[in-house]
Amino acid sequence: MNWKFWTKKKNNPAKKKKSATREWVDAIVFAVIAATLIRTFFIEAYVIPTPSMERSLLVGDFLFVSKVNYGARTPMTPIAFPFAHHTMPLIGTKAYFDGWELPYYRLPGLSDVKKGDVVVFNYPYDTINNRPVDKRENYIKRCQGAPGDTLSVVEGQVFVNRKAMPNPPGEQMEYKITTAGDINPQVYNDLNITLYEGHQLPAMTEDAAKTLKSYTTVKSIEPDLAPKGTTPGSVFPSYFPMHVLSKSMIPDYKWTPDNFGPIIVPKKGWTVKLDSMTFPLYERAIEIYEHNTVQLSGKDILINGKKTDSYTFKMNYYWMMGDNRHDSEDSRFWGFVPEDHIVGKALFIWMSWDDNASFFSKIRWSRLFRGIH
Repeated sequence: MNWKFWTKKKNNPAKKKKSATREWVDAIVFAVIAATLIRTFFIEAYVIPTPSMERSLLVGDFLFVSKVNYGARTPMTPIAFPFAHHTMPLIGTKAYFDGWELPYYRLPGLSDVKKGDVVVFNYPYDTINNRPVDKRENYIKRCQGAPGDTLSVVEGQVFVNRKAMPNPPGEQMEYKITTAGDINPQVYNDLNITLYEGHQLPAMTEDAAKTLKSYTTVKSIEPDLAPKGTTPGSVFPSYFPMHVLSKSMIPDYKWTPDNFGPIIVPKKGWTVKLDSMTFPLYERAIEIYEHNTVQLSGKDILINGKKTDSYTFKMNYYWMMGDNRHDSEDSRFWGFVPEDHIVGKALFIWMSWDDNASFFSKIRWSRLFRGIH
């Protein structure tokens, strides 16, 4: 491509014709710049690596994710190798330079993040590698709580502001099954019932459970739900204890993955009263996400060296959960997702590849160009 701004004089007849090498360099540079701008500000492709969203999204689904819907986030780590997220292929070194980072800024978008949206975001609890926000692992979950919402989970059902949330059509969980005989394995295949590695109970959708219950060999089938107080320390904030608080100082909320909350999702401008029950829930957001110095002096809470009993949030936060309720590491385990971690909205599946299928059945044709709901 002949980029006019590369030349000092236009329409210079004496100018030498570009060599083939120069033509290739121009084409490659233009392609890299154009693709980077498109990926950063408009749309980007992702692949589903884990089953945390099944059966709404399957492992091997390739998605297009819109940066326009919520507004494109400008690069926070601008010096980076093109097309490499955080690690260089083959050599395994960092694909970015973190000596120069820019503050968070988001361009105007078409809408805010809404409850029910399938959202791609940077994993907020990435402390092992201490990467910049925009270079942390990409996660995909469904937004269940927006800023200011009061959220709870009761017997596996999500409630927001005391109203039951619509369950995603592909939502599944593990079920306990009592049978009077063996079930044909083909039935499991036909109903898309899965026994995940490391799990003892099969996972399925509610519709699959109803169909399976109609079989004469099935005596009973019911969701495997953990009552309150049965799995101490298994969820947020105890699952990943704050570094300021020892695990023994966190109250026993008696929460489990199936019976959780209520908890208020922080909203920009909301002031929370800090005490022994609320501080463990919001300490990480205050210190890590909003960049404050937090200390404990006896029973006193010090923020930036000043004793306080309240805090006003500077950002909006979200509550994200996987549709595969019993095989998803989500907000129930690591808490809130800050707005500066939001990447974009999942729009549709453009390709779906099943590694476990036979060669001629690897492409899931029925899922191609399917919208994500």
